[in-house]
Amino acid sequence: MTNLPETKSIDDHPTLLIVDDDLTFCEVLSRAMTRRGFDVHCAHTVEQASLLAETYLPEYATIDLRLAGTSGLVLVERLRALDSGTRIVMLTGYASITTAVEAIKLGATHYLAKPVDADEIMSAFERTTGDAEVPISTHPLSVGRLEWEYIQRVLNANQGNISTTARILNMHRRTLQRKLTKIPR
Repeated sequence: MTNLPETKSIDDHPTLLIVDDDLTFCEVLSRAMTRRGFDVHCAHTVEQASLLAETYLPEYATIDLRLAGTSGLVLVERLRALDSGTRIVMLTGYASITTAVEAIKLGATHYLAKPVDADEIMSAFERTTGDAEVPISTHPLSVGRLEWEYIQRVLNANQGNISTTARILNMHRRTLQRKLTKIPR
């Protein structure tokens, strides 16, 4: 078990901001992280999260990549501007190389693909360096995964605008939306 919250006194729990539009996930994670010693605040939009961050200046944050109306990447940048020491873990059910790279460039500490549990998040908060011993896959990405990664890169370049991305890829918007919901392995 990790000991991040124990670095604070009993009266001064570390502040954690959880940002996810899945209400059930927020509730479950909030309870788990409160048991681990955090003072937890939840938000479901970038706007709510920005207000909470300005009020509480969280020491830790978990941010979902896909939030209603905008990308969680916007929030990573805002939190880093408020406090460069905030430890941010980006969570997503739509993991891609492009979004992982962008999250880290913007200041996220770590990037985890859902489903995740509180222990994995705690471990990610503790990570301060990379791991040069990570095994390199001997299998190249599948054609489907390469296509999905390319779509993610173009979508990211267009700030998540589906219509513009579909036009650039010469693809119908509904076809693009359908491809985005199916994550190939």
